[in-house]
Amino acid sequence: MKFEMIHENYNVINLEKSLAFYEEALGLTEIRRKVAEDGSYIIVYIGNDTSDFELELTWLRDWEKSYNLGDNEFHLAFKTENYEEAHLLHEKMGCICYENEKMGIYFITDPDGYWLEIIPARK
Repeated sequence: MKFEMIHENYNVINLEKSLAFYEEALGLTEIRRKVAEDGSYIIVYIGNDTSDFELELTWLRDWEKSYNLGDNEFHLAFKTENYEEAHLLHEKMGCICYENEKMGIYFITDPDGYWLEIIPARK
């Protein structure tokens, strides 16, 4: 039996702010959205043309406080051919939250505190 990973969900407080962050920081754009008839939630799937994997951003109308991310010991990882250029962009955005120069990786944080690992393409 085989399974295909298709998406990961992050709940967000400010959907528009999150969409702008993911587009600027990682080039992820909206693929599709679902809006509850009663307006209680909006789900937006974002991605790009490098993979079929999607990030699902869920906004809940009645949720007003920050989400409890525990010790934040989970993350999504993104590989890039332009590691130095990505690092400069993320420095400019002020979203680098941890860097491991020995391993040659770093992490950025989104507006809701989710960590995203940035890895250079290995040759």
